Amino acid sequence: MKKIKYIFLAYLTGIGLFSLFRLILVLVYAANPENIVAFDSLLLRSFAIGLQFDTSISCYILSLPLIAELVAVFAKIKSKVYHKSIHVLTCTLFCLAFLISAADIPYFNYFFNHLNASIFSYFNSFDFLLRMIVEESSYLIFLFLFLGVCIGYVFLMNLIYKHTLAEEEKPLPYLKSVPLALLCLLLCFVGMRGRLEMKSPLRIGTAYHCNDPFLNSLGLNPSFVLIKSVEESNKAANRNLELMDSYKANSIFEKQKSSLRDPKQELHLTKGTNVVLIIMESMSAEKSGHFNPESRLTPNLDKIADSSLSFEQAYTAGIHTYNGVYSTLFSHPALFDRHSMKASIIPTMDGLPNVLAEKGYQTLYFTTHDSQFDNIAGFLFANGIQKIISQSDYPSEQIKSTLGVSDHVMFEKAVSTISSLDKDKPFFVCMLTSSDHGPYILPTDIPFKPSSKELKDQMVEYADWAIGHFVSMARKQDWFEQTLFVFVADHGYVKPGSRYEMPLSYHHTPMLLYCPKQIKAAKDSSLALQIDLVPTILSMLIPDYENKTMGIDLLTQSRPYAYFCADNKVGVIDNRYFYIFDRQGREMLYRLNDKEKTNCIEQEKERAIEMKTYAFGMMQKSNDVLKSKVRK
Repeated sequence: MKKIKYIFLAYLTGIGLFSLFRLILVLVYAANPENIVAFDSLLLRSFAIGLQFDTSISCYILSLPLIAELVAVFAKIKSKVYHKSIHVLTCTLFCLAFLISAADIPYFNYFFNHLNASIFSYFNSFDFLLRMIVEESSYLIFLFLFLGVCIGYVFLMNLIYKHTLAEEEKPLPYLKSVPLALLCLLLCFVGMRGRLEMKSPLRIGTAYHCNDPFLNSLGLNPSFVLIKSVEESNKAANRNLELMDSYKANSIFEKQKSSLRDPKQELHLTKGTNVVLIIMESMSAEKSGHFNPESRLTPNLDKIADSSLSFEQAYTAGIHTYNGVYSTLFSHPALFDRHSMKASIIPTMDGLPNVLAEKGYQTLYFTTHDSQFDNIAGFLFANGIQKIISQSDYPSEQIKSTLGVSDHVMFEKAVSTISSLDKDKPFFVCMLTSSDHGPYILPTDIPFKPSSKELKDQMVEYADWAIGHFVSMARKQDWFEQTLFVFVADHGYVKPGSRYEMPLSYHHTPMLLYCPKQIKAAKDSSLALQIDLVPTILSMLIPDYENKTMGIDLLTQSRPYAYFCADNKVGVIDNRYFYIFDRQGREMLYRLNDKEKTNCIEQEKERAIEMKTYAFGMMQKSNDVLKSKVRK
């Protein structure tokens, strides 16, 4: 009985601490006044649902100790080392689950998504990740939280062990012990399933019980989500995407290719026009006054936007930097949580670097930090980039953090490097900023004074100042008037108070074509994607350019929907509707002007099917093209 008591008390302790982490997530989320959390029955419902998921994970953890202790009962094992080993195993497994719960809190606040299989892509740069965590003070809070919980947990479990497993007890007769053992195993099995219904076990969708995306996510246990995500990503059908028949996907793609814009806005730039592409870290449209009149954080970018061809409804492919770099340069969408630049075989792509290199352009890539992070350097060198300037190219005193140098230092380096290039050849330069990403380090040795009180807002102001500083420097160079400047973000950010399971602020970003001498300022409200930049830019530079990419020429073509991924979710949007597909099988369709945010998928099934089919077709086509590993 004492052995059963140990398992039961271990279970109660585990779910108690899981609930504590859930409460901390609520408090951290509610600390932002723009995130409204009502302490009412819906919140209690989320916690009640959370007990189901916590029970499932706890029972999975305790299944092995339970079986081991039952074996000890029937085999009459009295070894103290045996029982101590079971105790250590139990504590270790729970502490691992607590680590996931602690790490999930800052991850959720950044991505509005629980930890999933995509995090394992960062383990190839574990030292980089570890340094970034250490340098970002807000992350350390959760590290200390984890350590505090684990210390308290181990202390409490040692007391439980002392009064249960460590004590001798008289064995029960088999007539009593066998039924008791079977009952314990049955309860453990039911707990692992998470529900009594025979039709299906506990699923991600079980947590969804209202229209509030935060409350729906709150009930989920981070370990449960991570395990399910790994299971999904390891399925053969998901490793090689099988969303639909390849023939059908190709027909959808071909139909998109033939979709012409009315009227066409063909634009051809002077032969040999240079291209400077700036991928701005986390620069959501919400942060820019040009797109959001309430924002006062980006006066320099707003001024550029007002003088640019601005695509007002532009969306990023995914939620990670590698999504942004890959999709912007090589015109392929994000495919769930796949890290396309870490493929074992690097495919040869039709993208800006290699196409322009073939046309005689000098091609360079600038980053503030380690070029090897996310395998970006290897991928770019294999696909047309001739030179990469990264952290190792800056003096050590200029390196401020794991993310290397500040944005303005990279921009200054870029201007001097560009000015030293062969003047008889045009150039393509891509720059990736990083200052608007933790760890946040605000430079103090520059003529910049932020007006905001919050550090994150100050970093947006600084990132904007650095862009203005770059354009000001570039304007003084002889190559300025012969250069197309492209401004786009790798992704956006989670705006507090997000209405949807996929925050649109993470995908809606600026997309600006700035070339005052050749491109008239205008606002274009057609749907645009990151993947559309390659064919759009190349069509302006190369009169006979044949589009072989997944994108469209935004000046001559149009698309019915924009689509994007957030690891395990797909979003599809037009001017009226927003469709969301969760990889666990949940589907939602919202009317964008619906203040009540009602899932109208039952009333609009045909529309939902049409939006899903379009996105899945384009993603399947991308998968099939990449699968060939050859450039066509």
